[in-house]
Amino acid sequence: MTTRYARISSAASALPARVVPNAYFETILDTSDQWIIERTGIRARHFSGATESTATLAADAAAQAMERAGVSPQSVDMLIVCTCTPERLIPSTAAFVQARLGMSCPAFDLNAACAGWVYGISVADAQIRAGTADRVLVVGAEVLSRVLDMTDRTTCVLFGDGAGATLLEPGEEPGIIESMLALDGTMAEVLTQPAGGTAEPVTEEALKARRNFLRMTDGQAVFKMAVTSMASACTEVLEKAGYAAADIKLAIGHQANARILTALGKRLGMDPGRVLIDIASVGNTSAASIPIALDRAWRRGLLEPGDLVLTAAFGAGMAWGASLFRWTAPVRADLPPVEDESQAVDA
Repeated sequence: MTTRYARISSAASALPARVVPNAYFETILDTSDQWIIERTGIRARHFSGATESTATLAADAAAQAMERAGVSPQSVDMLIVCTCTPERLIPSTAAFVQARLGMSCPAFDLNAACAGWVYGISVADAQIRAGTADRVLVVGAEVLSRVLDMTDRTTCVLFGDGAGATLLEPGEEPGIIESMLALDGTMAEVLTQPAGGTAEPVTEEALKARRNFLRMTDGQAVFKMAVTSMASACTEVLEKAGYAAADIKLAIGHQANARILTALGKRLGMDPGRVLIDIASVGNTSAASIPIALDRAWRRGLLEPGDLVLTAAFGAGMAWGASLFRWTAPVRADLPPVEDESQAVDA
């Protein structure tokens, strides 16, 4: 019996039209472009407009990924939408994406915050290896701008909106080689959106206290844990797969902070040129960050078939994980170029 493996056959991303540079925050907060760049590496990010939402961005990215792979929506066997900013609490964001794309497959949301896509890839890999699905779309999509407290400079300058999609299909050789997932629920209160669930519904008092917005109580703890957790996850995945950091063509960490990514590369002993930092014009897009960065790396010609790619993510929960795979999508000269929008003005 032939062993089934899962491989990534296509990727795509979608960003809102509105570009918000750091200069915007200078007008509403005690901050500066220099302060934000030095601490995060972010120069601009995208915020959604009135007609854009988590579902519309997810559907746009997914449609592009399918078109690039030359497959129809009806041929996809499963849709996983990784998000912590859902279209609605009920039903799932995946329901709206499925309807928008004209699909009929099982579809569901997965919430592991910024680690969502790594979790989703692991689930898709298991489905394909088991033979219960042949094509699985894994989409990371977020509209974080609508849960940001614009009076809190510790969080609002960090995040942006966007979606990234990856299409997985079976292969005779491993695409997805190894994954690991982890979570420490004792740290759940460090990064959270307090009001809006069953424990604390949105009330007039909650709105006045701005508890319906994202809160980070200890940024330094998040920074340190992100570096150590992602590094240990990467080391574990490499050891299990029998590879070394020197074998990796490109490491794509969760694009939360340029300093975190630099520290991750140092801990792994990797050449800085092989650690992708693609945060300057996009910001932290949570579950969408790795698939967006992956698509942009493919479009830049940084990936060729056979290249080993190591991904790692860390986010609220605290959840983290890593995935090692061999890139199998072909080089495509027809893909749209990646625009550097980091100096763009607020639209």
